[in-house]
Amino acid sequence: MHSPTRLIPSPLFLAIAFTITILCPFSCLRVSAARCHVDDETGLLGFKSGIRADPSAMLASWKKGTDCCQWLGVTCLTGDRVTALSLGGQPNNLTTTLTGTISPSLSKLNHLDGLYLQDLKYLSGPFPHSLFTLPKLLFVYIENNNLSGPIPTNIGNLIQLEALSLQGNQFSGPIPSSIGELTHLTQLKLGGNHLTGTVPLGIQRLRNLTLLHLERNQLSGPIPDLFSGLSDLISISLSNNKFTGTIPGSISALAPKLRFLELGHNSLSGKIPDFLGKFHALDTLDLSWNHFSGEVPKSFANLTKIFNLDLSHNKLVDPFPKMQVKGIESLDLSYNQFHLGRIPEWVTTSPIIYSLKLAKCGIKMKLDEWKPAETYFYDYIDLSENQITGSPVQLLNRTDYLVGFYASGNKLKFNLESMRFVKTLKYLDLSSNLVYGKVPKAISGLSKLNVSYNHLCGQLPSTKFPASAFAGNDCLCGSPLPQCKA
Repeated sequence: MHSPTRLIPSPLFLAIAFTITILCPFSCLRVSAARCHVDDETGLLGFKSGIRADPSAMLASWKKGTDCCQWLGVTCLTGDRVTALSLGGQPNNLTTTLTGTISPSLSKLNHLDGLYLQDLKYLSGPFPHSLFTLPKLLFVYIENNNLSGPIPTNIGNLIQLEALSLQGNQFSGPIPSSIGELTHLTQLKLGGNHLTGTVPLGIQRLRNLTLLHLERNQLSGPIPDLFSGLSDLISISLSNNKFTGTIPGSISALAPKLRFLELGHNSLSGKIPDFLGKFHALDTLDLSWNHFSGEVPKSFANLTKIFNLDLSHNKLVDPFPKMQVKGIESLDLSYNQFHLGRIPEWVTTSPIIYSLKLAKCGIKMKLDEWKPAETYFYDYIDLSENQITGSPVQLLNRTDYLVGFYASGNKLKFNLESMRFVKTLKYLDLSSNLVYGKVPKAISGLSKLNVSYNHLCGQLPSTKFPASAFAGNDCLCGSPLPQCKA
């Protein structure tokens, strides 16, 4: 039986191997480090050259001759080609910004399918026309920056797009009618700009839409009756515009799936349509600050999954339907023509509630007698301009996360020193009541305070609030009011 042959490397092989080992740290590694395609590297470095300020060194890793697939914000999913560019700041952090413009050199990124430039704040200039040259581009999120000018009239040429978000910029002019050509879109978000004119009817062709967000613009005219074919819509936000007319009937076709309908802060009128009671998946309904009149439909009792309901600042009248909710996060019925008498029982028994606003709702009750099932999670309570008597102390002493309590224009009578000031409390308005006692030092932790026109007395603690916050009381003194008498 033969033993296996043992291969002994020749002196020539060893010499070659030694040479490669010595040279590889300089040559071989350099070849592997320049793995990304030269066009992509050039395009990205061109983008970097258009940035004038980068205070957080977001682009510090973008260095010529290194692998651009490893640079911050760069993704390569197909070999050596860049497929996504994602750069994002932190919304409340002024250092995570980029100042400059979007370089046309992005046109070199021929395999790019996703562009995400979000919360960079000072990125400016017009809509980047280089995007029209990118054949594989599917997702564009240029959000919360400072781009301006019109949205290009030929935006419809980006027919392959599946998501387009330009929200939170300074774009102006109309929404181009060609946007109706983007029939693959699932998300269209143009909110927070300066767009004017009407909503183009072509949007009815975008049958794959799940999100339509056009809020915080200056759009006008009626909301077009174009929703009957958009049955996949989950979220519609048209708030803070100048829309007039009524809620279009075709919205009724969205009942099975729609979860968010936000139409607040417009000039809509007429009655709230009964069909909204069929939206069994609805989470949020905002019709606030419009001119809706008449009764709230009895069918609202069917909105068992509603978590956020805002009907405030309309002309709605009694009776308000008894809701069958399992819990509600926020409810605002303020400033209509309701005469509720008491805080509704379905609110009182709700196992979870964060924000309750019932200002000027015709409530006549003694607050001590209100025994809500849960107060632990309350963060905002507004009972202003009712005819509520008694004391809120028992209620407020059961809250641990209260941020704001507003109860001006009632007949509350209690000693202010008996009230517990939780650390989270920032806003307190007890003006025009019957509150007595001294002003406690705990007010120093508040951001806003109004205890004017009560029966408070004594020397004020050190305070940052103006004299108007304490005006009209019996005998308060000390800065910012006149000095106390010796």
